[in-house]
Amino acid sequence: MGKLIVIEGTDCSGKETQTKLLKEALEIRGYKVKHFSFPMYDTPTGKIIGGAYLGKEDIGASYFDEGSAQVDPYISCLYYAADRKYNFSKIEKYLNSDYFVILDRYTSSNMGHQGGKISDKDERFHMYQWIDKLEYWLLKLPKADQTFFLHMPYEYSTKLIKLRNTLDGNEKSIEHLKNAEEAYIELSELYNWDRIECVGNGNLKSVDMIHQEILKRLNIQ
Repeated sequence: MGKLIVIEGTDCSGKETQTKLLKEALEIRGYKVKHFSFPMYDTPTGKIIGGAYLGKEDIGASYFDEGSAQVDPYISCLYYAADRKYNFSKIEKYLNSDYFVILDRYTSSNMGHQGGKISDKDERFHMYQWIDKLEYWLLKLPKADQTFFLHMPYEYSTKLIKLRNTLDGNEKSIEHLKNAEEAYIELSELYNWDRIECVGNGNLKSVDMIHQEILKRLNIQ
């Protein structure tokens, strides 16, 4: 059986970049590796999330007049969970063939982004449990063998996000970015994720510094 590695993080933390670098590093070491990103925007469920839910400008307009950041978090969770369930068969065959599968975002993203919408700590913890039960027990998705949390502080995310050409409903909401960061920090402690700081001594760390820290913490022979 292969290993499921998740690269998670706050906005603008470099998840996609670090996922690709880790894939290359493992392949150089002789491992069989595949990587995927959630949501899978080129699939039916991913297109629903990208367009009808998030309103990504390059996919389509959101059906939610209030914006995705204001949609009830339990409703939002169902869209993302459906995308993972619909597409996981593509991943499972590689896990069954002893591949390292690296995911850019997973169930942990549901917990961070939707948990951030809930201000009451007890209710937020209930949501974490609800998502855990929904995706891992009811939908029978496997838990990650190791999750890396790339922490980009909210103050830096808001500056970096302005450099993007297109933004979705969540990225346009400063409040959503801030609340999601708080939820992610809480989750990293609850679930004992490997937390990687993207800022050190007031400066952004280089891509390679973060990559080397991930390699150092990776549980491989």
